[in-house]
Amino acid sequence: MKAVSQIKLPIEHEMELFEKKFSNSMQSRVPLFNRITHYVVNRKGKQMRPMFVFLIAKMIHGDDPLSDRVYRGASVIELIHTATLVHDDVVDDSNKRRGFFSINALWKNKIAVLVGDFMLSKGMLMCIDNDDFDLLRIISKAVREMAEGELLQIDKARKLDITEEIYYEIIRKKTATLIAACCAMGAQSVWATKDEVKLMEKFGELIGMAFQIKDDLFDYGEAKIGKPTGIDIKEQKMTLPLIHALNTAPADKKRWLINSVKNHNTDKKRVKEVIAYVKEVGGLDYAVKKMKAYQEQAMELIKPYPNSPYKDSLVLMVDYVIDRKK
Repeated sequence: MKAVSQIKLPIEHEMELFEKKFSNSMQSRVPLFNRITHYVVNRKGKQMRPMFVFLIAKMIHGDDPLSDRVYRGASVIELIHTATLVHDDVVDDSNKRRGFFSINALWKNKIAVLVGDFMLSKGMLMCIDNDDFDLLRIISKAVREMAEGELLQIDKARKLDITEEIYYEIIRKKTATLIAACCAMGAQSVWATKDEVKLMEKFGELIGMAFQIKDDLFDYGEAKIGKPTGIDIKEQKMTLPLIHALNTAPADKKRWLINSVKNHNTDKKRVKEVIAYVKEVGGLDYAVKKMKAYQEQAMELIKPYPNSPYKDSLVLMVDYVIDRKK
């Protein structure tokens, strides 16, 4: 967490103020909602997404205090992100989130779905009530893309016919689109030019791609970091190292890999054999190379900006995304 506190340093004041505003934005007249949202707010993660909003806004806007519009942009992003996590836990039947019980584990699925819906509508209304229709467009596009990405992944997982191109499309929509929205939101909330907003959106997308590939790599780690080894294989999720192994495997080995993932994904010994084969044929090295290429492209996009603590923190953030241990 040391890296995260270092990244946060130039926007510490903004993040403190954001937490208060975000907490207020979750208020409802229904006591049960307030109990649950209080539980959510007190178990916040690293808050990388609002950090992106503030760092981009400050890099473009400079040291002057930020308007309420930027805080609304960050709150909308965090509300939508939290709503998708709550819904994901229901879909995945997951009882834990960030080491704590998930909402569906404590209050059951029906309430969890309603809480997710409540957060989504809160986020949308926050934009509408303040005539921030440009910010609403950014987040609405992200929600649409995330849903499309999830459905595309489910559709392709049935046949395990994911090419590298389709894999990139899935992760761009599923993961990268929300980080892209954070960066676009940071620029748009300080009235940056159309081109600059597009540039920041691309910057966020590239980081998001690197972020997801890093997540894929955790599935092949020895240590119990992030998630148990082989869980993606167990869930029949096609990760980049596995796709590379399938693409380079001779026909008989390819059949064995597909059969292992489709029909023997709960057999620990078989999963270990798959992981060993993926490592052996350079699947991990290939994924690391691709991840670093996305990182370098992202760095290039912010190079022209004058040096500032905010730019330095963004560079640290990009490094953190690919160096993190979970």
